[in-house]
Amino acid sequence: MVTDYDLIVIGGGSGGLACVQRAAEYGARALLIESHRLGGTCVNVGCVPKKITWYAAQLAHAVHDAPDYGFDLSLSGHDWALLRQKRDAYIVRLNDIYAANLERSGVSLLRARATLTTRPGVQAGGHHYRASHIVLATGGHAVVPAIPGAELGITSDDFFTLPARPADVAIVGSGYIAVELAGLFSALGTHTTLLVRGERLLGCFDPFLGVQLLDTMREEGLEPLLHATPTALRRDPQGKINIDLADGRRVGPFDTVLWAIGRKASVAGLGLDAVRVLCDAAGFVRTDPFQETNVSGIYAIGDATGRAQLTPVAIAAGRRLADRLFGGQKDRRLDYENIPTVIFSHPPIGTVGLTEAEARRRHGAAVKVYSTGFVPLYHSMTTRKPRTLMKLVTVGSEERVAGVHVIGPGADEMLQGFAVAVRMGATKRDFDDTVAIHPTSAEELVTMR
Repeated sequence: MVTDYDLIVIGGGSGGLACVQRAAEYGARALLIESHRLGGTCVNVGCVPKKITWYAAQLAHAVHDAPDYGFDLSLSGHDWALLRQKRDAYIVRLNDIYAANLERSGVSLLRARATLTTRPGVQAGGHHYRASHIVLATGGHAVVPAIPGAELGITSDDFFTLPARPADVAIVGSGYIAVELAGLFSALGTHTTLLVRGERLLGCFDPFLGVQLLDTMREEGLEPLLHATPTALRRDPQGKINIDLADGRRVGPFDTVLWAIGRKASVAGLGLDAVRVLCDAAGFVRTDPFQETNVSGIYAIGDATGRAQLTPVAIAAGRRLADRLFGGQKDRRLDYENIPTVIFSHPPIGTVGLTEAEARRRHGAAVKVYSTGFVPLYHSMTTRKPRTLMKLVTVGSEERVAGVHVIGPGADEMLQGFAVAVRMGATKRDFDDTVAIHPTSAEELVTMR
């Protein structure tokens, strides 16, 4: 028996949900196939539970700062299990909300694993389904290195199932997941070691951000180890884990080792080879600017494509694809330029547009950079003195703002508005002519000389 739909989406994460629900709004008969919890990485083992834990870490910092503001506090510790229980309960509520939204939208939901078929269509749950348009939105998963003992480590997914906070943790990686989880562990009381393969953090971002974050991490008790490439993990008689490094060092012992060395597309078992959908050298599904694969009628969005692996990007790509396929907007697609990004490190980082190096490669001598650094007002009263740094990258005689980069408290919230300005083509003079909001850190972006 074959069931026909207008649209089949494989994967119930942020991008898949956005795509299938937007299509249903246009009247499309749509099927969503998902074998796990709705919401994908972001809701279940990513953005949402991470941000909740980040708030807990922020409170830990605030408690540390409170005596500097005249408060006499006594703490009896942090209840990791209670935080996990409440966090998990909230995620379950979100899972149920997504299911209810699908039902209200008239989207059919099938809980099964799906395989593409050559007929063309999808095989799932013992049945064959056909559609004019099939969207791959299967997301990604954490990479674990092929070294002896690698299975002794955990991934970012496992972070959210830890029954107790480890006393000592080693995090291997230098990207945004590594620095975010390192900050969470450290703020909540875990002795945290960050193993960095090279000599800097956040290699895809403007270098000053990683340099400042590394300095702040050291000041707040994290222990970064540079040029540290693990070659093996070994468990000692006490049950702790030691790490052998490529240069002969052995570090440890640790209660927990966490891998944060990258992510790959979750496309195993989809049958891409059978229908001849092409992937790139890293295993991500190849798509054109309209999210189309090389096979007519098959599309891919979100982390499975490896392009700007961010939840709002997957959502935007999914909605725009549905707009084009079912909403009559034939040129509708996502512009991958000027995508704002926030790293929930401690302090947070916000960035949009070109880095200074990217701008100079594209525009050469037409680039002019403005920067500033200061201790924010909040920390004028505290023992801790983490600095806020900001950079504006401008291009051309009109000094169009092509990049905004900030590290410091509030960077996560202030960047959304500045991202709008960058996307609209604001110039440095537009920034200068905007009345500052005082006293804030954000005002420095419109008063910079």
